[in-house]
Amino acid sequence: MTRAKLRELLWQAAVGGEEYAAVGVLEDALSDGLDEEALLLDVIAPVQAKVGVEWAADRLTVAQEHAATAINERAMAAVAHHRRDRRPRAVRQGRVTVSCVDGEWHAFPARLVAETLWLRGWQVDYLGAQTPTEHLIAHLHATDPDVVLLSGSIPTHLPSAHAAITACQAVGVPVMAGGRAFGADGRHARCLRADAWAPDARGAADVLEAGVSRPGPATVRQVVDDLPHLADQEYTLVTRTRGQLVKQTLVDLEKRFPAMRSYTEVQRERTAEDLAHIVDFLATALYVDDPELFQSFLGWTADILTARHVPTRSLVAALHLLTEQLHDFSRALAMLQRGAAALARHACDPVPDPDA
Repeated sequence: MTRAKLRELLWQAAVGGEEYAAVGVLEDALSDGLDEEALLLDVIAPVQAKVGVEWAADRLTVAQEHAATAINERAMAAVAHHRRDRRPRAVRQGRVTVSCVDGEWHAFPARLVAETLWLRGWQVDYLGAQTPTEHLIAHLHATDPDVVLLSGSIPTHLPSAHAAITACQAVGVPVMAGGRAFGADGRHARCLRADAWAPDARGAADVLEAGVSRPGPATVRQVVDDLPHLADQEYTLVTRTRGQLVKQTLVDLEKRFPAMRSYTEVQRERTAEDLAHIVDFLATALYVDDPELFQSFLGWTADILTARHVPTRSLVAALHLLTEQLHDFSRALAMLQRGAAALARHACDPVPDPDA
């Protein structure tokens, strides 16, 4: 059976809520001679990626997305235990720690990496989702791994990732970064001075086998040593005033859009959450000095809204209102203006005049 057909069968089982059928598809493929790594990376991983795409396009509900992800996780575990249940194996490579960034709940990619490395002969300590940096460091002191593999999917966790990277390096353990948060080309991994980056699980295994050098003598770096642009304090000030920025923007939006005054409490909470996400992504873009990070988030958000038949004009208006509040912040101002212009091109609705 082709891998494309296996993906289709697994997809149907996952979105249909059929856990045992999903596992059965993979067990049959193993019996037919397909190896575990191919199943993990060429079948399960693409199906899980499709789950995210279909949710974003509003073709899966949140409940369906959660259920399908849970089934794919169980399917991955079944494949991972296929060989373990049959024979012991010797560690041929070395020891690594695989962990998610503090605050990162998307553990599926990290688990894929952990299982792939185990199949390649590494001893793997898999710490799972949302590992506090201080506990990660305590684990490194206890185990002394060759490398830490740090996984992040949400860019707003990049400041936490930076803290983890510098802390690991300070105790003499190199860090390989991976996941969407670090950029499709690894730009944010390099910005935060990770020792290595890989685009996916197979790439991570290949980089490890080529060798990752340990950092030099342990030194404690300050954030501005890596990111001198933070000396302007824009990131710090935006982060500290986050609550006020969200509150004032919500008040001003109600003035611009009187219909919002009739929102239910739940609708107001959702709007406040959306505004908080905008501020968080703006702050992260300021942290790594990457306007494209903020613009990409806005484009993704606009696509989500469009798929749900929600007009994007209020999103554009929110950017204009934030611009008014942050008019003294040159980098933030440029990012907001660039983002608003991009959304204006994206939106089908006319852009409201902020001065009207």
